[in-house]
Amino acid sequence: MYPSDSPLLVVLVGPTAVGKTELAIGLAERLGGEIVSADSRLFYRGMDIGTAKPSQNDLNRVRHHLIDVADPSEIWSLALFKEKAHQAIEEIHARGKQPFLVGGTGQYIRAVIEGWEMPSQAPDIKLRKVLEGWAHEIGAFYFHQKLALLDPEAAGMIDPSNVRRAVRALEVIFWTGRRFSQQRRQKACPYRVLTVGLTRPRPELYSRIDQRIDRMIQDGLIEETRALLKAGYPPDLPALSAIGYREIISYLSGQIPLEEAILLIKRKTRNFVRRQANWFKPDDPNIRWFTAGEKTLDEIEQYIRSGSGWILGGRNQ
Repeated sequence: MYPSDSPLLVVLVGPTAVGKTELAIGLAERLGGEIVSADSRLFYRGMDIGTAKPSQNDLNRVRHHLIDVADPSEIWSLALFKEKAHQAIEEIHARGKQPFLVGGTGQYIRAVIEGWEMPSQAPDIKLRKVLEGWAHEIGAFYFHQKLALLDPEAAGMIDPSNVRRAVRALEVIFWTGRRFSQQRRQKACPYRVLTVGLTRPRPELYSRIDQRIDRMIQDGLIEETRALLKAGYPPDLPALSAIGYREIISYLSGQIPLEEAILLIKRKTRNFVRRQANWFKPDDPNIRWFTAGEKTLDEIEQYIRSGSGWILGGRNQ
């Protein structure tokens, strides 16, 4: 339960390519809001096409936060994101605006609305290098399986391709002798949270994914990836392990043909959507789901306005 007098935070969740960006902008325009991105891929400058980053026109329509805030070589931890997200939300409230936390990265959403406190264990550089070497030797998938043997709950929260987070989890486990998932504490959320989910029939969603990826290729994903490598970013950089960049790097290095790279991007994006469903379940009583359609924006606006104590800038709307 969230205190009834706490400031409202509207959270918009849903799978990749479902249409969260356009819906969030429409809601923010109608309700005097600003958007805080909870998509870990949007932090990085120069990674626009492969992340389906909002266009400049979209960014001009509504103020966005936590987009283009780091170079690809910088590491944005979950703890840093949580700190910056709270700061942005508080600043939006202070301006009398309505914050919308929007994204498909479940771990980032949950960290904010459930008040996660991440393990405070300081990095062990030597151990981390050993673990990174082990991951490189056996591959990301099998490294993730090693984590799953020791801490299934932590493994379930970490994408198998995200070696950096798997390394951090094992680092904490080996150093403390306790499961990483057991060391995540929680404190009361400072907001009254209203979570809205956007969904589509799975065949329609998969079609949108395929169309989006084809459009990325047409819009210059290959050239964008080549420019990042030319700028000196190594191909094994964590930021470049994101779906899309990794496969195009394999194409540029001559490991696979372009057609195979595109098929891999589509297949892995569909798999990612299935993993996202573990974070945002259809039967979650804390999420009010809407099916995307012509009237969805009107329906969700009405739902938010009709919620208990909808207040913006100190005035009932």
